[in-house]
Amino acid sequence: MGTIKGIFFDQDGVIIDTEKDGHRVAFNETFKAFGYPFSWDVDRYHKLLQIAGGKERMRHYFEEEGLLSDLSQDEMDALIKQMHKQKTEAFIGLIESQQLPLRPGTKRLMKEAMDSHITIGVCTTSNERSARAIANGMLKEIHLDFILAGDVVTRKKPDPEIYLLALQKTGLAPQECVVIEDSRNGVLAAKAAGLPVIATTNIYTEKEDLREADLVLTCLGDPNGEKGILKQGDALRLQFDGVLHMNQIMGYFAA
Repeated sequence: MGTIKGIFFDQDGVIIDTEKDGHRVAFNETFKAFGYPFSWDVDRYHKLLQIAGGKERMRHYFEEEGLLSDLSQDEMDALIKQMHKQKTEAFIGLIESQQLPLRPGTKRLMKEAMDSHITIGVCTTSNERSARAIANGMLKEIHLDFILAGDVVTRKKPDPEIYLLALQKTGLAPQECVVIEDSRNGVLAAKAAGLPVIATTNIYTEKEDLREADLVLTCLGDPNGEKGILKQGDALRLQFDGVLHMNQIMGYFAA
């Protein structure tokens, strides 16, 4: 491989720990606001995370449980759209109140990439407004070269469309970039686009099959905070001590 010139981050579970106490909570608040008695517990939401995209997740759940079957297809589409809009408002409220912390090492690694003049992008199936709320809030010191979010692509991960679009947008070759993901769907999407992948696990993805990833860590790590544990990859070549730095990434994937 050649020199790394771009680094692409997934958002949910990578940049910010959003799923368990963010998106799940916002979905449940929305169901309650619309007068529905159902809610998603931690285990059920884990299973639903295998479905990429919030609107798609709701539709799958309603169909699987036989809920709202009295609605026509058009009525179901309209309801899901309304509910997803309100869910986004609830989720952004959690972000703006800073109830959802950044994952260890993410901001630090982005700063290191900035200092090395590496293109930084966000590639997420999450709503664009929530992605920009994070970018303009907790990541306001970081210059993001692009954000690809929401319905910018028609096919969600594990389809590689969003990463192929990132390559097209930057003009970079796959071997000149690296992706930070957290889930099997994300890893498969990046690998299908020919990109090397580092996976950082969380409560929902720590038991997923991430064998296709080039490196698997519990987190990126911070010098004065939580340290990461290397779960998969060449420890000797990486020389990992609990904190993953940009120069280590560049050396690892250039070897």
